[in-house]
Order: sequence, then structure tokens, then C-alpha cells
Amino acid sequence: MFKSLIIYVVLGVFLFVPKPMATQAETACQIVEKKKIKVEGYISKKFRKERRKIAKEFAEMGDTRTALRAFPMGKSSDVVAVGRCVPAYIARHVLTTAIKYTGGVGSLVTQSFIHSHWIGIGTTMFDEPSQRKVTTDQVNQLLNPDLDDKEFHTLYKKLSKQNELVPFFGLKVPNAKIPGNTNNTLLNP
Repeated sequence: MFKSLIIYVVLGVFLFVPKPMATQAETACQIVEKKKIKVEGYISKKFRKERRKIAKEFAEMGDTRTALRAFPMGKSSDVVAVGRCVPAYIARHVLTTAIKYTGGVGSLVTQSFIHSHWIGIGTTMFDEPSQRKVTTDQVNQLLNPDLDDKEFHTLYKKLSKQNELVPFFGLKVPNAKIPGNTNNTLLNP
């Protein structure tokens, strides 16, 4: 009797222990001298022959590595992703250079889906619910040289905040990419 009571108590403790949320466990950013920023993605097809020169242009700020490819069909995507540990001066340089060699900057990917020391340009790997459309004025706000790292990333998070509702077969449904945003009302009316 006593053994079974202890077993139930131990099981009860394990069942009611709150699970840590991965979104809250952000680690401190390493300095770029120790962990370089990776700039990766696609440039427009018309710049295919100049790819190496363009890669050097992306990397001229220092403390970066590049992995660029020519988009196989004309202009590359206008989607850009900036990790939370990328210094503002590097992000601004990459955004400015990306505007010249890609389809521009038309959507930003939320930082919770990307590595902290990574920038994606002309990227096609993120679906629409993980992106947010931005205007030219909003991009110009990000390119403001007066923003320090914290202000830049605060603005980026604000501009890349995911839409609560996304299109789904002609309907607007809760964005499943936002934790806790889904409900079962569509499945169980």
C-alpha cells in the first residue's frame, strides 16, 4: 500500500511539472569576431557571372561568410531573414546590397524561425505564414544608420510580426505558425 502511494506521488509530480518554453530560452549572443554571420541565399539570374564579385561585396563589412547562388529563373525572391544576433551595421549593409542584386526586400521572416547569426536573402525556404509583407518606407526605417543593434532588432521584430489570420482555401484561419494560436472551431463547429 505504501509503495503504491509513493509511486502515485512520484508520477503526479512528474505529470504536473511545468514544461519550459523554448521561445523564452534565448541565449546571449556571441560576438561576431567569434561567431561569424552567414549570408546565404539567391541573387537574380542576370548577375550569375558576377556571383563571386557580389559575394565579396556582401562580405566587405567583415565578420561574415557568404553562400550565394544565382536564382534559376529570373529575379530572385524578395524575402529576407535577419537573425537576432546580427549587428545592425552588417544587417543594413546586407539589406542595401540585397536590394541591388535580388528582387528587393518585400517580406521579412520572423526571427523565431531562423538561426541567430544568419541572414537569408532572396530566400524561398519559408512559407507565407512565417513572413510579413513590408513597404519601401518600412525597409527605409530599417536602413536608418542611427539605429543601434537593439533598436534595429526591436523594429525588425515589430515589422516581421506574423499575421494572426492567414488565407486558407478562401477563408481566413488562425496562423498555425504562432504557438497557441490555433483552435479547433473549424474541426468541431
